[in-house]
Amino acid sequence: MQDINGTIARYVQMLLEEPVSAGQERLAEAEEDNAMAIARRLVDKAKGGELNYIKEVRYLLESLSDGEKRPFEMPAKMIAEPYLEVWRDIKRKAHTEYVLYGGRGSAKSTFISLVIVDLIVSNPLLHGVLCRRVKDTLRDSVYAQMKWAISELGLEEDFDCRVNPMEIIYKPTGQKLYFRGADDPAKLKSIKVPFGYIGVLWFEELDQFCGEEEIRSIEQSVIRGGDEAYIFKSFNPPKTSGSWANQYVLVPKETRLVKKSTYLEVPPEWLGKVFLEEAEHLKQVNPSAYEHEYCGIANGVGGAVFGNLTIKEITDNEIAGYDRVYSGIDWGWYPDPFRFHRMAYLPAEKRLFIFDELSGNKLPNREIGVMLKEKGIGPRDKITADSGGEGPKSIADLREMGFSVRRAKKGPGSVEYSMKWLSSLAEIVIDPKRCPCAAKEFLEYEYETTEQGEVVSGYPDCNNHSIDAVRYALEEVWRRRGK
Repeated sequence: MQDINGTIARYVQMLLEEPVSAGQERLAEAEEDNAMAIARRLVDKAKGGELNYIKEVRYLLESLSDGEKRPFEMPAKMIAEPYLEVWRDIKRKAHTEYVLYGGRGSAKSTFISLVIVDLIVSNPLLHGVLCRRVKDTLRDSVYAQMKWAISELGLEEDFDCRVNPMEIIYKPTGQKLYFRGADDPAKLKSIKVPFGYIGVLWFEELDQFCGEEEIRSIEQSVIRGGDEAYIFKSFNPPKTSGSWANQYVLVPKETRLVKKSTYLEVPPEWLGKVFLEEAEHLKQVNPSAYEHEYCGIANGVGGAVFGNLTIKEITDNEIAGYDRVYSGIDWGWYPDPFRFHRMAYLPAEKRLFIFDELSGNKLPNREIGVMLKEKGIGPRDKITADSGGEGPKSIADLREMGFSVRRAKKGPGSVEYSMKWLSSLAEIVIDPKRCPCAAKEFLEYEYETTEQGEVVSGYPDCNNHSIDAVRYALEEVWRRRGK
């Protein structure tokens, strides 16, 4: 009986490793017709979500693994001191969500990557999805981090790390780690696991996502099936305390464990001499920057230029009801990005609604024209664009394509006047899903300060491309006498 179970277990494992060649199946059927038929039925039923069959498949895979090697155990010495309590909590399955935040060098990603490897190896039916806001950032961040963790645990031979498509496969069982960007939601929703279910989800750089609504949507799309789930969220706190991620960790939730840490709690030898010297140097020359970057303190309180922001969804019905829509462009190439925004202003209420954007680097004018047309922008839609630098040529190019683009007047004092006008509005509402760049930029835009924390007059001319596009779009409004 033990032999036939072992044969079925091996066939189950083979069927779960995709793709299985017709030659492999014919060979297996010739060797043991009955065992293969049983294995195929078990796998088909498990893939269909039938719990009893899922448990049976799991038992067979575990028995096969037990016969080949000892169960994997995470070495305690690889877990930094601040995360030992988190690790024990995970092993007890006490929470579903784990939010880890703190300054540079606090080993958040190190810990999470090691835990994910442990969860995959220890739970034969679990698969994982690892997320960043932008898919192009995956390879050099979470993917590289997972490869590091696998190597550190001495499991290179057990994992197959692929780039195209980007995924990591645990070879003994066929479990997968998928890597996805939130900027491609279709690929997030279309993930179909070969067996079991997705029970591990990691949001790296949480603050770069477009708010809680986007996070909830991804969780609902990805976490499905099974009774256990492990959701990890990690980030370095943005400087502005009003950032949604900074506010997120302050809201208690029964199923959530929040842990803040700094590099001071990590073994010094893990960080190295150069890292520690740089941290100490910054501490001496710029204490405020040190507190933010290395201690994870959101010390931008009081320095935010726009204290009138509301970050929330703007519905299609609301947009359809706007009497007047304004559009603005801030030209960019590299590293400065191109930005286009559409918005509505309600003068009686002094409320501004920003609901559309385009952003990118190294965009030729002809490509910008195509992108605008795809958004339905036509000759009747007036656009006010930056007139400095290469602006006049770009404006001429878009006019030749049929767009109604005019130059921003700008002029002495225009920046200060328009910025004061924007910050004096009763409310600036930005849809974080439709306009993630604008939401992030407006939230994080702050007055410059001295080392003593004193505010410097004027407005910083950096990280303000969306802000400039909005200023240009509304130029005819704030230039009116009496505004």
